[in-house]
Amino acid sequence: MAEHRYDPKEIEPRWQRVWEDEQTWHVSNDETGDSSYVLEMLPYPSGEPHIGHLKVYSVGDAVAHYHRRTGRRVLHPMGYDAFGLPAENHAIKTGQHPRESTDAAIREFQRQFRRWGISIDWSREFGTHEPAYYRWTQWIFLQFFKAGLAYRREAAVKWCPNDQTVLANEQVVDGRCERCGWEVESRQLEQWFFRITDYAERLLNDLDTIDWPEHVKTMQRNWIGRSEGAEVVFRCEELGIDYPVFTTRPDTLFGATFFVMAPEHPDVLRLAEGTEHEQAVRDYVNHAAAASNEDRGAADRPKTGVPLGRTVTNPVNGEQIPMFVADYVLLEYGTGAVMAVPAHDQRDYDFAKAFGLPIRQVVQPPEGTEMPEDGAYVSHTEGETLVNSGEFTGMLATDAKQAIVEWLDRQGRGHATVSYRLRDWLLSRQRYWGCPIPIVYCTQCGMVPVPEDQLPVELPDISDYKPKGRSPLAAAEDWVRTTCPQCGGEARRETDTMDTFVDSSWYFLRYCDARNDEAAWARQAVDRWMPVDQYIGGVEHAILHLLYARFFCKALTDLGHLDVQEPFARLFTQGMITKDGAKMSKSKGNVVSPREIVDRYGADTARAYILFIGPPDQDADWRESGVEGMFRFLSRLWRTCAEAAELPVEPPPSRPGEGNADDDRVMRKANWAIEKVSSDLGGSRFTFNTAIAAVMELLNELTHEKRGDASPGALRFALATAASLIFPFAPHVGADAYHMLTGRRVWEEPWPEPDPAFLEQDTFELVVQVNGKVRDRVAAPASADEETLLALARDLPKVQSHVDGREIVKEIVVPGKLVNLVVR
Repeated sequence: MAEHRYDPKEIEPRWQRVWEDEQTWHVSNDETGDSSYVLEMLPYPSGEPHIGHLKVYSVGDAVAHYHRRTGRRVLHPMGYDAFGLPAENHAIKTGQHPRESTDAAIREFQRQFRRWGISIDWSREFGTHEPAYYRWTQWIFLQFFKAGLAYRREAAVKWCPNDQTVLANEQVVDGRCERCGWEVESRQLEQWFFRITDYAERLLNDLDTIDWPEHVKTMQRNWIGRSEGAEVVFRCEELGIDYPVFTTRPDTLFGATFFVMAPEHPDVLRLAEGTEHEQAVRDYVNHAAAASNEDRGAADRPKTGVPLGRTVTNPVNGEQIPMFVADYVLLEYGTGAVMAVPAHDQRDYDFAKAFGLPIRQVVQPPEGTEMPEDGAYVSHTEGETLVNSGEFTGMLATDAKQAIVEWLDRQGRGHATVSYRLRDWLLSRQRYWGCPIPIVYCTQCGMVPVPEDQLPVELPDISDYKPKGRSPLAAAEDWVRTTCPQCGGEARRETDTMDTFVDSSWYFLRYCDARNDEAAWARQAVDRWMPVDQYIGGVEHAILHLLYARFFCKALTDLGHLDVQEPFARLFTQGMITKDGAKMSKSKGNVVSPREIVDRYGADTARAYILFIGPPDQDADWRESGVEGMFRFLSRLWRTCAEAAELPVEPPPSRPGEGNADDDRVMRKANWAIEKVSSDLGGSRFTFNTAIAAVMELLNELTHEKRGDASPGALRFALATAASLIFPFAPHVGADAYHMLTGRRVWEEPWPEPDPAFLEQDTFELVVQVNGKVRDRVAAPASADEETLLALARDLPKVQSHVDGREIVKEIVVPGKLVNLVVR
């Protein structure tokens, strides 16, 4: 028999050429039949693919292959989330145009993904930075603008006074600009928003209609943050301005002794203007931007603030209470202003103590519960009654909530309402490398949308990417100056660009009809493929990306452009790959390069190992010894198949007993593996590690040492089955081994189905325990009843030695598995 050596450097490129030349994974929108849309989250192209990319696409490719071979036409496309800050920062440092570095990274992604053998429909590939794509991003913006879902208003931003630029939250480190180290300030700038809050209730309720991990749904529910309560209006009489607040405890209104506004509240500086506190308020507001919301909301953080020099009227008792600006109040909660009830809110209590403000108890604990000597009474339990609350004194707090809201409603000073933590989506970015906003400003006509037939508004080439107090695009004067589409007069373009989350909120729709030059998509195409059947990506995108994509689908459906409420029917979130027990990072020197692994072992080893390392939804630690072990397994599988391909071609046994005992054992094991791998691939958790382990177990039964007198037909069938089952995880090995044994292409073959006759067992291994400890094992008839199993167990010498002379107090039988004798 000739010597056979597994050589992935020869095998993998050979099959990749076949798939490339024949466009094997391309799928037409015109084909009929069952369809499946499998999609990994859009990757950001920077440098070269990392180990996380290898994992997520290995998971997705296994699913895609399984769906194809179970009779579905699979759309499995690829693209790049190409706009973004990293490329722009690189341009600022090096002078290289972001397009050049981005395109270079995309070429490296293309090269490596092809080397990995991922079954991508490359005919639908695009980058979000291509004008052919962002033309339609701008078109969607215009649809939202016309419907009132896109609007412009002043909003607080984090500002670096040295770099003269707006900073994203992630660019602020310990209150300072990550680039220059200057302390960050707060500024009010005109910004563009999407009105996602209009969809808060639907975004919340429709989570019940999709098959997503429960922890992801919980994260979205918490982010949307639905609360039932009351809106109460406090009036600043001096300026004649009403300030609504949201509270879930209207029963504590009589205990409100001061009023606090977030530093980002747009009226703070207006309120302080002309007072002795004006400069102190300005300084405080500027410095408040340096702290993160998490730090500001921390319970143990010292409370700071500045008086605004104004008062508001408490609507329930007419008291004038002082107004403050304080950073423990967040604009993201309620209305950005709170009625402070220090007796019953710990943060308000701490602030009141720091500023010497009155603390008035208005809720009496139930009998047997004491008020705390130092601190707020915040417990909300049955039996609480109101005190110091005017006509509501003595009422149960639960009844007083409704009664006070009804009283406010009659007075026109409040009403019951529902509030959401969710805020409208701020999409303006004072950046160059992003999608231009298709709006112009005319001195005569005001704000004017760019006509759809003039899209895309293309990014101009510039040489200086630093913001310098405004968006870098503002320096492109020839581009900024334009004519008004309505009157033909002079106009200026919007110089902000869009948040890159806008690009990734609809890309899955474009894949359905990626080469359509007349529309973002044809309805027939999106109706055929949407929603995405299986979406795969990291849990770090559980909130923003997934929430924004859901909002886009609902809004576009409401506007008549889609007929799908949810973009992703099923979601799978993969775990992180660590090295030496720690997150991979260049500074730790523990980064695993997929390119180096593939160079050394081949793509199949890298792909199969990353799926074998543990359940793919959990974190797992990368071990070099494990990679070598996977390479040895694939080598042994390929060699064993190559040797078996030289055996005579004959049909396998069609039923138990048709061949010899070794034939039955081999055929049973092959059909067991089919059932096991099918279950693992078709389940919701994708337990690929146990599926691969099942193929390993099958191969172990087919070694020269164990195969015994199995016939060539049984061996060839079992090994072809192993090749077929490994194909979704290691497609090159699977394709090559299957072709050697059958002469056929495994991806064109239907997924194998187990033969029930070979799944039936005449006997099983009965485990026998005494007091929970395994003492022996014995072959038992599959049809044996409990009495027969107990008799078999009691007759075993190893069991008798632990039972003789002792009383059997309990006999436990698990049919088909074990007997446990409890003795004393």
